[in-house]
Amino acid sequence: MPALRWAQRAGEKTSHVGFDWPDIEGPRAKVSEEITELDEAIAKGARDEIEHELGDVLFSLCNLARKLGLDGEDALRKANARFAKRFGVVERRAEASGRALREHSLEELDAYWNDAKAERTLK
Repeated sequence: MPALRWAQRAGEKTSHVGFDWPDIEGPRAKVSEEITELDEAIAKGARDEIEHELGDVLFSLCNLARKLGLDGEDALRKANARFAKRFGVVERRAEASGRALREHSLEELDAYWNDAKAERTLK
């Protein structure tokens, strides 16, 4: 089972025995707490600690998704699909310019990305 789905299912199981937040504020606050801890680990440059805290952020996001009545795995799959479509637009715009993708500045690529994001079909 994919790790995101497993995390969400673990939250569902523990919720059934009463180990859960009563409302959305709990898991939302936990996400913020875990991001703060991730930022601290990044500042230290401790790779193992960074990985640990990143895992906690992802796990917390799964709990938030569950409390929102959403499936984290599905949400990520849809985000991946949006990213792929939008980046496809970036690639096509870069190709149309006659320059290789790597020859574009980050600002140019970001402008292509923002154009792709604005297109209704890519939301």
